[in-house]
Amino acid sequence: MKEMKNIESFTDKEWEELASVLSDEKSGNTDLLDRFIAGDLKNTGKTWKELKIMYDQKEIDVDKAWNKVSSRLMDNGYNVNEAPHKIRFIRTTILRIAAAALILLSLGGGAIYLRDKGLNKNITVLAGNDQKNVLVSLPDGSTVYLNRNSEFSYRKNFGKQGRNVKLTGEAFFKITPDVSKPFIIDAGKANVKVVGTSFNVITNNQESSVEVFVKTGKVLVSDQAGTQTIQLDPGYVGTMNSKTSGKTINSDPNYLSWNTGYLDYGGQKLSVVFKDLKRVYNMDIVADDSLILENPWSSPIDNSSQETIIRLICTSFNLSYTKDGNVYHLSKK
Repeated sequence: MKEMKNIESFTDKEWEELASVLSDEKSGNTDLLDRFIAGDLKNTGKTWKELKIMYDQKEIDVDKAWNKVSSRLMDNGYNVNEAPHKIRFIRTTILRIAAAALILLSLGGGAIYLRDKGLNKNITVLAGNDQKNVLVSLPDGSTVYLNRNSEFSYRKNFGKQGRNVKLTGEAFFKITPDVSKPFIIDAGKANVKVVGTSFNVITNNQESSVEVFVKTGKVLVSDQAGTQTIQLDPGYVGTMNSKTSGKTINSDPNYLSWNTGYLDYGGQKLSVVFKDLKRVYNMDIVADDSLILENPWSSPIDNSSQETIIRLICTSFNLSYTKDGNVYHLSKK
């Protein structure tokens, strides 16, 4: 939570100024920079400076390169008088965006960047390995929560002509209703189409299919060829790939726990609990004795720290643990 407090201690204008300072676009505000460095747990400023030095060492001589190109363009009737200025502007803008993205990523928020695609720009949000519930607020009022190691992108003109987005990984969606503009997700092997609802999408489950769970409303899932379509009502999980499709009633009470942080059990084996802890809390737990995995677990887990969870398990079953890197090893006392 300390990282989140550091994010909230600066205004949007101050974050913009910090990005400008790190990219050397403007001179530093000493007080602002000192405040950032004091809360910079991951040494972002130093990392950015090192990256920029590497960039500058390989910097192209813009004027020299432009002179070679401009003569050819002018021969073909193009007006290129202001181009060198524009190239310098683009370079400083890129540095600014990169600095801002590095700041956000280091402080625990999703990295955000722009990608040119013709006349339209794609806005892409990334959630790293240690991040979950990275919030994306779309212009139409819809919200998207990204799970770890997920990527979400949409066009800068989203909502003007359509509501098309792309997802790789896992996300929970709450979509603002708009009958005239359906919300369409490119999930790789399938397209997900809704009008207004809440649902979860996994782009690549264990069977290499797109998986959709509907919490409210109705969702249409189609393969990319448009030959298969299934409609999902609340409580259903649907899977779709290029060959097969199907749907079943969800029987997992912890399906959305990665988003809520709450796990509820009624005597499930620890083998099941450990799989859930990996998905929800990014915990790797290994039992040195396979019999440990047979123990039943009935206590809820509600947004607890990893250390609290592992100690609770050990106390309940008279176990001890060691930690090797990011892996917890359990053994009988």
